[in-house]
Amino acid sequence: MIAAAAKSLETEKAKLRREIAELQAALNAKEQNLRELQSRTAASPLDPEGDLQPATREQYETLNNDDIARYSRQLILSDFGVSGQLKLKNSAVLIVGLGGLGCPAAQYLCSAGCGNLGLVDYDEVEQSNLHRQTLHTVARCGLSKAESARIALLELNPHCRITCYTRLLNSLNAMQIIRAYDIVLDCSDNVATRYLLNDACTMLRKPLVSGSALKLDGQLTVYSYGAQGPCYRCIYPVPPPPEAVTNCGDGGVLGAVTGTIGAMQALEAIKIIVGLGDVLAGRMLIFDGSSCQFRNIKIRSKRPNCHVCSAQPLITGLIDYELFCGMSANDKDHSVKLLEPEQRINVLDYQKLMQTTTAHLLLDVRAPAEFEICQLPDSVNVPLAHVLDDSYLQRFAQQLESKEFPILVVCRRGNDSQIAVQHMRTRFPDHSIRDLEGGLHAWTNQVDQSFPIY
Repeated sequence: MIAAAAKSLETEKAKLRREIAELQAALNAKEQNLRELQSRTAASPLDPEGDLQPATREQYETLNNDDIARYSRQLILSDFGVSGQLKLKNSAVLIVGLGGLGCPAAQYLCSAGCGNLGLVDYDEVEQSNLHRQTLHTVARCGLSKAESARIALLELNPHCRITCYTRLLNSLNAMQIIRAYDIVLDCSDNVATRYLLNDACTMLRKPLVSGSALKLDGQLTVYSYGAQGPCYRCIYPVPPPPEAVTNCGDGGVLGAVTGTIGAMQALEAIKIIVGLGDVLAGRMLIFDGSSCQFRNIKIRSKRPNCHVCSAQPLITGLIDYELFCGMSANDKDHSVKLLEPEQRINVLDYQKLMQTTTAHLLLDVRAPAEFEICQLPDSVNVPLAHVLDDSYLQRFAQQLESKEFPILVVCRRGNDSQIAVQHMRTRFPDHSIRDLEGGLHAWTNQVDQSFPIY
């Protein structure tokens, strides 16, 4: 009986040794695959001296068995087929911005079989990104967005060749990066980058698939495509004033809206590559998420005197776009300067003011939904829209007649507060009105780190 038990134990040991050997072999194979993928994609496109190396790509003439199995559902489309899949496999698409738009766009292009993807993003993953930027995870907070997206995309489709550009796109590097790609997707969130991409793509004759999303609304069009397709400058020859620009960091956005527009950017890119359907050039798709309605409107054709895409352009090289737009290409530093230094108060001085008995009125000009999140002690919520309403200000002036104490204005980042102060000072020139420089973000960073930030 003991001998039988010993024999059974030896049999189990042998079985376990075989299973361990099989698992080890499988692990070694996966590690080898990972090393191969990293050797193909992890290398930076920048050499030690900082010069850009051109993105490389292979040319394919046939589909392998894995391609046929992976892409079978689109291969059977009559207007797509093997020829369409080969075009995708041999294509190269550059995605600028791996945020709310760039993540779904990259995800669908990679999963559809785009052979070469370029990912441009200078930023790092933050917790506030995760509700809409679907390629990133909690574990990758602090990692470059481009690298984080690369990791997720290779898990989805290891056959996609991915090149990361973990730096801010500018006039010095844009042409060299874009030249290696067939199509560019503008998934950025600032005006300076939109003009930069437009000019570079127009000069290099590359289609530019441009998307935007804010709050519950989205827009999509394709610039510089076809003989009569306009460029961005044809529609917007002059940039808006910095104080009139709102990005999703200031105005907010629902994640599903960015997902909708980003997926449709991928769709337009695939249509251009394959030659499928009617490309959205000379038209703009407008999405209203609150009613879930799409509108397709016609936009103007090429402007005959456009400074970039006309027959005799005035702009033949890339310029300083931050200077041209009066704002940074870094959407994390979307600050305006409307007031003189003496018309502002820094948060440290305001903290001292709070500790005295000096009477003052603190107006918080954020929207009620933001005021509900957090507020400074004794602040009064008067949304910016009310401050800019002269009829409201007249009623407000009546309440101020018996008030001699100064007015201080605060907002989230110190932009809307400047607009409010500028407007109020024209109505009450004799009253002391200043804004809190840097807003609630400065309060958190310099005074009270426990104060919520969003």
